[in-house]
Amino acid sequence: MTPVGGTSTGTGAGAAVRRLDLGWFVRPDSETGDGRPRVEPALAYLVDHGGELLLFDTGIGAADPETDAHYRPYRRPLPAALADAGVTPADIALVVNCHLHFDHIGGNPLFPGTPLLTQRAELALARAGGHTIEELVDFPGAVFEELDGEAEIRPGLWILPTPGHTAGHQSLVLRRPNGTVILAGQTHTSASDFAAAELAARARAAGAGEPLPEPDPWVERLLALDPRQVLFAHDAAVWEPLSG
Repeated sequence: MTPVGGTSTGTGAGAAVRRLDLGWFVRPDSETGDGRPRVEPALAYLVDHGGELLLFDTGIGAADPETDAHYRPYRRPLPAALADAGVTPADIALVVNCHLHFDHIGGNPLFPGTPLLTQRAELALARAGGHTIEELVDFPGAVFEELDGEAEIRPGLWILPTPGHTAGHQSLVLRRPNGTVILAGQTHTSASDFAAAELAARARAAGAGEPLPEPDPWVERLLALDPRQVLFAHDAAVWEPLSG
C-alpha cells in the first residue's frame, strides 16, 4: 500500500497509511470566517497495521434535502476508493471515526458487525438528536466500542481525545520507527490552522508575553508525541515540523 508520504514501510515497520478521496462539499460563506465559500475535500485514511486494515472515517453520508442544499456535496463511493487501494469493505477489521457528523460516517453502514470505535461522549451526542444523521449511527448491525479517553487499540496505535469541534472528537496516533503520524480528523480546518496552534504552544513554552492564543489542552499532548506528520479530514495539505 502506498503511504501518504515517503515510501512504503512494510509489515515490520509499523502502520502504513493511504489517503482516500471521498469527494467534497462547499462550505458556505457563513461558516468560513472570511466571508467567501470554500470547497473542502472529504478525506479518509486506510491504515495497514501489520496486515490488519483499519479505516479512519468513511466519507459523506446521505443527508436530508436541506443539508444537501446547504453543503452541495459530491460523494465518491467508499467501495470505489477502497478498490483503488486493492481492498474491499469486507477486508476492513476496524473503523475509527474522528466524530459522528454525517460527512465522516457516510460509509459506516457498509460495516455491519465490524467494531466502530468512538468516544462515549460522542456517541451520546449522536443519540441525543440534532447532532448528525441518525440513520448513519445506529444502522442494522452497528457494533460500537465506546472509549473513555486515551486507549492503545493495537500495539503502537493510540486513540487520543481531541475535543473542540465536538465534545467527543478523537484522533488516531500511529507510532512508527520512522516517526509518529497523527490522523487528526477535524481538530483543525486546515494544516495551517494546526501550524498556528503549534507555534502558539512553542511561543508559550519559550516564555513569550501575553496576549497569546489560548491553546486547546490536547495540542501539547499531541506535540509531546513528536509527530513527523499530521493529516486532516478536510485539508489535503500535511503538517510537518519546521525542523528535525
